[in-house]
Parts: sequence; C-alpha cells; structure tokens
Amino acid sequence: MRLVVIGGTGLIGSKTVERLRARGHDVLAAAPSSGVNTLFGEGLAAALAGANVVIDLANSPSFDEAAAVAFFETAGRNLLAAEKVAGVKHHVALSVVGTERLGDSGYFRGKMVQEALIRASGIPYTIVHSTQFLDFLGAIAQEAADGEVVRVSTGHVQPIASDDVAEAMAGIALAAPANGVVEIAGPERARMSDIVARYLALTGDPRRVVPSPEARYFGYLLGDDTLVPGPGARLAHAGLEEWYRRTAARKIAAQ
Repeated sequence: MRLVVIGGTGLIGSKTVERLRARGHDVLAAAPSSGVNTLFGEGLAAALAGANVVIDLANSPSFDEAAAVAFFETAGRNLLAAEKVAGVKHHVALSVVGTERLGDSGYFRGKMVQEALIRASGIPYTIVHSTQFLDFLGAIAQEAADGEVVRVSTGHVQPIASDDVAEAMAGIALAAPANGVVEIAGPERARMSDIVARYLALTGDPRRVVPSPEARYFGYLLGDDTLVPGPGARLAHAGLEEWYRRTAARKIAAQ
C-alpha cells in the first residue's frame, strides 16, 4: 500500500513513517523540507500520485486564533482537493480530545474548521482525537512555572506516549475508514497537577507543584472532563513511569 504522511518528519510523523515502513508499505514522509507544503499547495500533486491513504499530521505554527484558523482552513482545502484528484481512499487526521469543549481557544477553533472540511470532503476518513502527549509534560510544567512554584490545573487528563500515538495512527491508517472520530488515550486518568508533580519527581526537578482549579492550561480553564476521552477510547499501555523508563533508556543508548 502507498501512504503519504503529511508532516512526516515531525515527532509523531517520523514515528508513524517508521512503523508503516517496518510493515512493508511504501511511505512518503511529506514536509516542506521535502518540497511538499500544504499551506501553499506546493508539491501535493506529485506527492499524492498513486496514494491509497493520506495521514495528515501537519500542525499550525502558531496558537494565535487568526493564524491557526487560516492554517487549518487553507492547508485542509489544498490537501483535500489534491486527494480528490489523486483518488485517495482514506484520509486520516490527528486532532485533540476535547477540541469541541475548548471553544474559547483559537487553536481549537482552527481544529474544528479542519474537521468540518474533512467531514464535508466526500473522501472516506478517520479523525483521531488524542489526549495530551507525555512527551510535552516538561513544556506544560515550564509554562505553568513561576520561579520555584508550578501552579497547575486540577482538571483531569489521560496523557499518552508519542510512540503509542504513532502506533495507533499506523494501525488506523491501515484499517477501513471509520467515517467518524476515534479517541486514543493513555491508560491512567489523573489530575494534571498530580501527573506534573510525578513527572518533576522522576526528572529530579525540585520545583513545587501547587494544585489549583483556577490555574490555566496555556491560558484556558479546565473542567474535570475537558481533556479526557469518552468510555469508548482506545487505551495505550504505557503510563508515565513506563514512558519515562523508555525515554531514559533511549537517551542512554544514544550516548
């Protein structure tokens, strides 16, 4: 099978490409660096020629509302139009659990525009809603830090390892289109403040986590269910500690 991974050189893209190639498939890792730019439509016709499946992992370079909406709308229209011409049989896109519940976020409004375009395209599709990545816990802590104090929301999360996201994306791309949303998540639901505190302890970071229901997540208040999946979500196996052991082992092996 021939698959094209848009954003194929990024964190999830590179891991997804690796998994699909290991299964013997013909996979193109498409990105601006390889001459494929969905925002401007560059290289799409040649990249999609003969493709059975397209996996869209491209992301807006900005969380600003105008920039995010413009990116997802323009890139989405360009990509879906090129897929129609190429006769693509399955469009797979990565989105976020809670997209529809964070309407105050310009970035999530952009994702909602992207999803609406996919649904209206007429191309068989699967939209994958993923929870937050364990790989980004450091960035979440840093954004919430004020000196030695890290003030973190008490809203619940169910974070997932990027390896497990890539494994799910590869499997979903090779399956029949769902023509709907599939949710994926990590195995453990916990308060964001607890997860961040455990992460800092694992990494030897001495900063103190202060749980607060009023603390904002990149500017937005979270409810208990804002970022958690529904009961039918596909759950990965690696929780925080297992993910951290994997990450540490890789770093040691690379030295």
